[in-house]
Amino acid sequence: MMTPAATYEGTMTTPQPGVAGWLERLPRVPLALHQLLFRLGIASVFLKAGMIKASSWESTVALFRDEYRVPVLPPEIAATLATTFELTCSTLLILGLATRAATVPLLGMIATIQLFVYPDAWSEHTVWSSILLFILTRGPGAVSLDQLIARVRQSLTRGL
Repeated sequence: MMTPAATYEGTMTTPQPGVAGWLERLPRVPLALHQLLFRLGIASVFLKAGMIKASSWESTVALFRDEYRVPVLPPEIAATLATTFELTCSTLLILGLATRAATVPLLGMIATIQLFVYPDAWSEHTVWSSILLFILTRGPGAVSLDQLIARVRQSLTRGL
């Protein structure tokens, strides 16, 4: 006799063996885990790029002047903005602090790179943009400073 097991939706079912059993369990993976992994994954891309830019500033400015050629902005300003956004926004994503706001400059950078610098890199930019849009629309998740701050504020509000 098989014993019933509670599913994600709260109904009772009999566990299924094999692939069907695994497929039934997939919806149980917490959304917060996806949100954390998305934040860490996309932050690692931009953090690494920002660290490389910061470590060799003369090369970075030359890259913006000679290869990237971002319209309107002088290379020094474009390099400074890009490096600042990559380092700051990545750190915020890792911490889950001001998370939604941190996605906006990175999305702007991706759009600029796609339109003016590397128009053939759409497949990579689509992946990065999708992750950032998910974070922007769904938030940082339970494992974040944003969530901790929200819980503390809620507790303080209830206590008043």
